[in-house]
Amino acid sequence: MPSHPPHAGPASRVFDVTRRYVRVRQLREDGFVEFDFSIGEPGLSVELVMALPDYESFCTANGAVHLTADEGEALDLEHLKWRYGQPGLSE
Repeated sequence: MPSHPPHAGPASRVFDVTRRYVRVRQLREDGFVEFDFSIGEPGLSVELVMALPDYESFCTANGAVHLTADEGEALDLEHLKWRYGQPGLSE
């Protein structure tokens, strides 16, 4: 599945419920993966934790697009903008 940049404006992308995205947050030493999963819009996600083999099966079954580090950073900046009024603020 081709990737769409998560920071593209609303006019450039239609909400598509068939698109699934994952963003790995951490691969833990105990073999579990902490990740964000979203449907249709990478900016609206749920946090999940699964054993690595289950995570790999989950991604395959959902045809998930893996967000790049740059796409993840763009999402983080967008969240900061909404939370604090401008990107990059931490308080």
